[in-house]
Amino acid sequence: MSRYAHAPDHPGAGSRAAASGAPRTSGALVVPPGTAEHVPLPHGGGFDLLVDATATGGALGANRLTLGEGADGAGPHHHARSTELFHVLDGTVDFFLDGELVTVGRGGLVVVAPGTPHAFGAAAGDTADLLVVLTPGVDRFDYFRTLGRVQHGLAPFDVLLPQQDRYDVHFLDAADWRAARAAASGGVQRAKARRTS
Repeated sequence: MSRYAHAPDHPGAGSRAAASGAPRTSGALVVPPGTAEHVPLPHGGGFDLLVDATATGGALGANRLTLGEGADGAGPHHHARSTELFHVLDGTVDFFLDGELVTVGRGGLVVVAPGTPHAFGAAAGDTADLLVVLTPGVDRFDYFRTLGRVQHGLAPFDVLLPQQDRYDVHFLDAADWRAARAAASGGVQRAKARRTS
Protein backbone atom coordinates (compact mmCIF):
# COMPACT_ATOMS: atom_id res chain seq x y z
CA MET A 1 0.00 0.00 0.00
CA SER A 2 1.39 3.40 -0.88
CA ARG A 3 2.05 5.94 1.84
CA TYR A 4 0.41 9.34 1.68
CA ALA A 5 2.17 12.68 1.72
CA HIS A 6 1.85 15.22 4.53
CA ALA A 7 0.77 18.56 3.15
CA PRO A 8 2.75 21.53 4.54
CA ASP A 9 0.91 23.81 6.97
CA HIS A 10 0.88 27.10 5.11
CA PRO A 11 -1.70 28.78 2.84
CA GLY A 12 -1.77 27.57 -0.73
CA ALA A 13 0.63 24.70 -0.17
CA GLY A 14 -1.69 21.92 0.99
CA SER A 15 -3.09 20.06 -1.95
CA ARG A 16 -0.60 21.42 -4.50
CA ALA A 17 2.38 20.19 -2.47
CA ALA A 18 0.76 16.81 -1.83
CA ALA A 19 -0.18 16.35 -5.47
CA SER A 20 3.26 17.33 -6.74
CA GLY A 21 5.12 14.69 -4.77
CA ALA A 22 5.82 16.13 -1.31
CA PRO A 23 7.97 13.87 0.86
CA ARG A 24 6.07 10.81 1.99
CA THR A 25 6.52 11.11 5.72
CA SER A 26 3.66 8.97 7.03
CA GLY A 27 0.72 6.79 6.07
CA ALA A 28 -1.59 9.79 6.24
CA LEU A 29 -2.27 12.90 4.23
CA VAL A 30 -3.20 16.10 6.04
CA VAL A 31 -4.62 19.15 4.29
CA PRO A 32 -4.73 21.82 7.01
CA PRO A 33 -7.66 24.25 7.02
CA GLY A 34 -7.26 27.12 4.61
CA THR A 35 -4.51 25.51 2.52
CA ALA A 36 -6.54 23.96 -0.30
CA GLU A 37 -6.48 25.80 -3.61
CA HIS A 38 -9.78 27.65 -4.19
CA VAL A 39 -11.29 27.92 -7.67
CA PRO A 40 -14.03 30.58 -7.57
CA LEU A 41 -17.26 30.23 -9.53
CA PRO A 42 -19.33 33.15 -10.83
CA HIS A 43 -22.37 32.47 -8.62
CA GLY A 44 -20.32 33.10 -5.48
CA GLY A 45 -19.42 29.50 -4.81
CA GLY A 46 -16.33 27.57 -5.76
CA PHE A 47 -14.20 24.46 -5.57
CA ASP A 48 -11.74 23.82 -2.75
CA LEU A 49 -9.30 21.32 -4.26
CA LEU A 50 -8.56 19.08 -1.29
CA VAL A 51 -6.59 16.15 -2.69
CA ASP A 52 -5.87 14.80 -6.15
CA ALA A 53 -5.39 11.12 -6.95
CA THR A 54 -1.61 11.36 -7.29
CA ALA A 55 -1.34 12.29 -3.61
CA THR A 56 -3.24 9.16 -2.52
CA GLY A 57 -1.60 6.63 -4.81
CA GLY A 58 -4.77 6.67 -6.92
CA ALA A 59 -7.04 5.66 -4.04
CA LEU A 60 -9.25 8.75 -4.24
CA GLY A 61 -9.61 12.41 -5.08
CA ALA A 62 -11.65 14.89 -3.05
CA ASN A 63 -12.94 18.43 -3.27
CA ARG A 64 -15.42 20.66 -1.51
CA LEU A 65 -17.92 22.48 -3.69
CA THR A 66 -20.06 25.41 -2.65
CA LEU A 67 -22.90 26.51 -4.91
CA GLY A 68 -24.77 29.79 -4.98
CA GLU A 69 -28.55 29.91 -4.79
CA GLY A 70 -30.03 27.56 -7.41
CA ALA A 71 -26.67 27.18 -9.21
CA ASP A 72 -25.81 24.11 -11.26
CA GLY A 73 -22.95 21.99 -9.97
CA ALA A 74 -22.53 19.72 -12.99
CA GLY A 75 -24.65 18.88 -16.00
CA PRO A 76 -25.36 15.28 -16.97
CA HIS A 77 -22.31 13.05 -17.17
CA HIS A 78 -21.04 9.68 -16.03
CA HIS A 79 -17.75 8.22 -14.85
CA ALA A 80 -16.62 5.03 -16.56
CA ARG A 81 -14.14 3.93 -13.89
CA SER A 82 -14.95 5.65 -10.61
CA THR A 83 -17.63 5.78 -7.94
CA GLU A 84 -18.56 9.31 -6.82
CA LEU A 85 -19.71 10.12 -3.30
CA PHE A 86 -21.50 13.36 -2.36
CA HIS A 87 -22.03 14.38 1.26
CA VAL A 88 -24.33 17.41 1.59
CA LEU A 89 -22.68 19.49 4.31
CA ASP A 90 -25.25 22.29 4.12
CA GLY A 91 -28.16 23.45 2.00
CA THR A 92 -30.25 21.40 -0.40
CA VAL A 93 -29.15 19.71 -3.61
CA ASP A 94 -31.14 18.44 -6.59
CA PHE A 95 -29.53 15.25 -7.92
CA PHE A 96 -30.56 13.90 -11.31
CA LEU A 97 -29.79 10.20 -10.96
CA ASP A 98 -30.30 8.04 -14.04
CA GLY A 99 -33.24 10.22 -15.14
CA GLU A 100 -34.87 10.74 -11.72
CA LEU A 101 -34.74 14.03 -9.78
CA VAL A 102 -34.00 13.45 -6.08
CA THR A 103 -33.66 16.31 -3.58
CA VAL A 104 -31.20 15.77 -0.71
CA GLY A 105 -30.80 18.07 2.28
CA ARG A 106 -28.09 18.76 4.83
CA GLY A 107 -26.51 15.58 6.18
CA GLY A 108 -27.60 13.45 3.22
CA LEU A 109 -25.28 11.19 1.27
CA VAL A 110 -25.42 10.11 -2.37
CA VAL A 111 -23.19 7.43 -3.91
CA VAL A 112 -23.15 7.14 -7.71
CA ALA A 113 -21.84 3.91 -9.27
CA PRO A 114 -19.62 3.92 -12.38
CA GLY A 115 -21.62 4.31 -15.59
CA THR A 116 -24.63 5.93 -13.86
CA PRO A 117 -25.78 9.16 -15.54
CA HIS A 118 -26.00 11.98 -13.01
CA ALA A 119 -26.14 15.75 -12.61
CA PHE A 120 -26.59 18.01 -9.62
CA GLY A 121 -27.14 21.58 -8.49
CA ALA A 122 -28.30 23.66 -5.54
CA ALA A 123 -32.08 23.44 -5.23
CA ALA A 124 -34.09 26.48 -6.30
CA GLY A 125 -34.01 29.13 -3.60
CA ASP A 126 -31.18 27.44 -1.69
CA THR A 127 -27.39 27.23 -1.64
CA ALA A 128 -25.32 24.08 -1.20
CA ASP A 129 -22.06 22.93 0.31
CA LEU A 130 -20.83 19.46 -0.68
CA LEU A 131 -17.89 17.18 -0.01
CA VAL A 132 -17.24 15.20 -3.19
CA VAL A 133 -15.03 12.08 -3.31
CA LEU A 134 -14.12 10.08 -6.41
CA THR A 135 -12.70 6.56 -5.98
CA PRO A 136 -10.56 5.19 -7.41
CA GLY A 137 -9.10 8.62 -7.87
CA VAL A 138 -8.45 10.40 -11.14
CA ASP A 139 -6.26 13.51 -11.23
CA ARG A 140 -8.93 16.14 -11.87
CA PHE A 141 -7.61 19.39 -10.39
CA ASP A 142 -6.90 20.73 -13.90
CA TYR A 143 -10.46 19.80 -14.89
CA PHE A 144 -11.86 21.93 -12.03
CA ARG A 145 -9.53 24.83 -12.88
CA THR A 146 -10.67 24.68 -16.52
CA LEU A 147 -14.31 24.43 -15.43
CA GLY A 148 -13.84 27.59 -13.38
CA ARG A 149 -12.51 29.41 -16.46
CA VAL A 150 -15.41 28.07 -18.55
CA GLN A 151 -18.00 29.26 -16.04
CA HIS A 152 -16.39 32.72 -15.93
CA GLY A 153 -16.54 32.91 -19.75
CA LEU A 154 -12.74 32.77 -20.10
CA ALA A 155 -12.75 29.51 -22.07
CA PRO A 156 -15.35 27.68 -24.18
CA PHE A 157 -16.91 24.49 -22.80
CA ASP A 158 -15.61 22.69 -25.90
CA VAL A 159 -12.05 22.71 -24.48
CA LEU A 160 -13.19 19.96 -22.10
CA LEU A 161 -14.57 17.64 -24.79
CA PRO A 162 -11.22 16.10 -25.85
CA GLN A 163 -10.36 15.54 -22.17
CA GLN A 164 -13.31 13.30 -21.24
CA ASP A 165 -11.26 10.09 -21.03
CA ARG A 166 -8.39 11.78 -19.19
CA TYR A 167 -10.67 13.10 -16.43
CA ASP A 168 -13.20 10.22 -16.58
CA VAL A 169 -16.00 12.74 -17.05
CA HIS A 170 -18.17 11.73 -20.00
CA PHE A 171 -20.72 14.39 -20.90
CA LEU A 172 -24.34 13.54 -21.76
CA ASP A 173 -27.30 15.39 -23.25
CA ALA A 174 -28.70 17.96 -20.80
CA ALA A 175 -32.28 18.36 -22.08
CA ASP A 176 -33.97 16.11 -19.49
CA TRP A 177 -31.90 17.62 -16.65
CA ARG A 178 -32.88 21.15 -17.71
CA ALA A 179 -36.55 20.17 -17.91
CA ALA A 180 -36.47 18.53 -14.47
CA ARG A 181 -34.72 21.58 -12.96
CA ALA A 182 -37.24 23.94 -14.54
CA ALA A 183 -40.17 21.90 -13.23
CA ALA A 184 -38.68 21.76 -9.72
CA SER A 185 -37.91 25.48 -9.75
CA GLY A 186 -41.45 26.25 -10.92
CA GLY A 187 -42.84 24.21 -8.04
CA VAL A 188 -40.75 26.15 -5.54
CA GLN A 189 -41.87 29.46 -7.02
CA ARG A 190 -45.54 28.42 -6.87
CA ALA A 191 -45.17 27.32 -3.25
CA LYS A 192 -43.57 30.67 -2.34
CA ALA A 193 -46.35 32.55 -4.09
CA ARG A 194 -48.98 30.60 -2.13
CA ARG A 195 -47.23 31.39 1.16
CA THR A 196 -47.09 35.12 0.44
CA SER A 197 -50.67 35.52 -0.81
